[in-house]
Amino acid sequence: MIGPLIQSGFIPQAWDNIIAVFLGAAFGFALESSGFSSSRKIIGTFFGYDFVVVKVFFTAAITASIGLLYLDYLGLVNFSLLYIQPTFMTSAIVGGIIMGIGFSMGGFCPGTSLCAAAIGRIDGMVFFGGMFIGVFLFSESFPFWEKMYYSGSQGPKMINDALGISAQLFTLFLVIVAVGMFYGAAWVQRKVKKVEY
Repeated sequence: MIGPLIQSGFIPQAWDNIIAVFLGAAFGFALESSGFSSSRKIIGTFFGYDFVVVKVFFTAAITASIGLLYLDYLGLVNFSLLYIQPTFMTSAIVGGIIMGIGFSMGGFCPGTSLCAAAIGRIDGMVFFGGMFIGVFLFSESFPFWEKMYYSGSQGPKMINDALGISAQLFTLFLVIVAVGMFYGAAWVQRKVKKVEY
């Protein structure tokens, strides 16, 4: 098994940052091409008139999950080389609430705000600037938050492990939920008065 390509030595480590820049540029291009530089995309999710953001992220999740399973089956991915972010349950819940409030108030996530700022949107610049101020204040006051930040540690845990099921079965459930969400979102959009852009 050879993947991930850089960690396995298939691609030299020197290419790490270069590949990251190209992937980041491609991601930004995809965001802008999809209209994600408009705050109305994320706000539309909360008001029920536009679920493109949710559909895109669900599609990305199931594509990545199915893709990794197939690559593992074909022997092209070494799962032991994949980095899994450690889970800190308390900070994940608190951070999720804060991010959710920020999304609903500003209409941007960190990525879409940078995309909006890059094309000259003032609201994106304000949101992106506010994010940096928040990061600075959090880092300067980290000793105060440190205990809460590291509480509820569960290590690098996968959802399927927490549920006690295989990765294949979890991916099947994820696909079923995604399909249900697609139909549910379409039903909600039909019920909600359409908002003109």
